[in-house]
Amino acid sequence: MHNYGMPLTVIIVIGWLYVTILIAANEPSIIAGILSFLFYGALPCSLLIYFAGSKVRRQRQKYRELMAERHAKDSQE
Repeated sequence: MHNYGMPLTVIIVIGWLYVTILIAANEPSIIAGILSFLFYGALPCSLLIYFAGSKVRRQRQKYRELMAERHAKDSQE
C-alpha cells in the first residue's frame, strides 16, 4: 500500500510557495508582503498538505489499532 499522491502534493506546494514569495517581494510594504505570503501562500499550502495527508493518517491509525489488537491477543495466549 503506497501513497504516490503526497510527493506530487509537495512539489505543487514548493512551486506555489515560490510564486507567493515572489508576489510578497513585490508588495509595496513589508507588512503587505508578510500578509500576502501568509494568506496566499502559507495558509492555503498548510490546508492542502493537511487534506492530502488525511488518507495516510487514517491508514496509520488503522494499522496501529490492528497491531494493538494483535499484541493483546498474543499477550493473552
